[in-house]
Amino acid sequence: MEQYKILLVDDEPDILEFLGYNLRNEGYEVYTTNNGKDGLAKAREVLPHLIVLDVMMPEMDGIETCKEIRQVPSLKNSIIIFLTARGEDYSQIAGFDAGADDFVTKPFKPRVLVSRIKALLRRYKEEPLKEARQSIVLNEFIIDREKYTVIKDGQEFELARKEFELLSLLASRPNRVFSREEILSTIWGDDVIVGDRTIDVHVRKIREKLSTPNIKTIKGVGYKYED
Repeated sequence: MEQYKILLVDDEPDILEFLGYNLRNEGYEVYTTNNGKDGLAKAREVLPHLIVLDVMMPEMDGIETCKEIRQVPSLKNSIIIFLTARGEDYSQIAGFDAGADDFVTKPFKPRVLVSRIKALLRRYKEEPLKEARQSIVLNEFIIDREKYTVIKDGQEFELARKEFELLSLLASRPNRVFSREEILSTIWGDDVIVGDRTIDVHVRKIREKLSTPNIKTIKGVGYKYED
């Protein structure tokens, strides 16, 4: 197994200890910090494949840490999982809005989180092997699947990993309606559990970043890219 690097950022020593222990037993290279500021510095240093972030931390909370991480080009494809003891509404919306890939609520069983991490890393590994990695050329955009960039009116945009994958999926079949279930299965996988509003948050971010009206909501069904 490739030795993936995982960074744990949490101000609870017990979580760092038992989660780190379980992940090292699975063969992962694990780094830990106890606040967001140090977590950001460590992420820049080691370039982890996956980062587990607590939401409530001193120095810099998880939401702000995630936003800062997503501004670092070398970390744009790192997978980010949030840990939180809060209710779903605020934390999940804010987390996905900041660029998170998944969400786990405390308390959690280590084996459940380790299983979730394995599933996310498996998709991380498989993604570059997918077929049809060529660019998608539309009237509005050029979507470069190799570089994970979008070009519009000569300007290059970088989206978060899941935002890019969602845009690519919709744009791969213009005017075709993709159901919410199909989108979740394709982008997040059947073995990864995310909240009901995950797709909505990602679509909103794409619309805002690219100023595009072409992604249409089909009420009660899903979304389509209208060319």
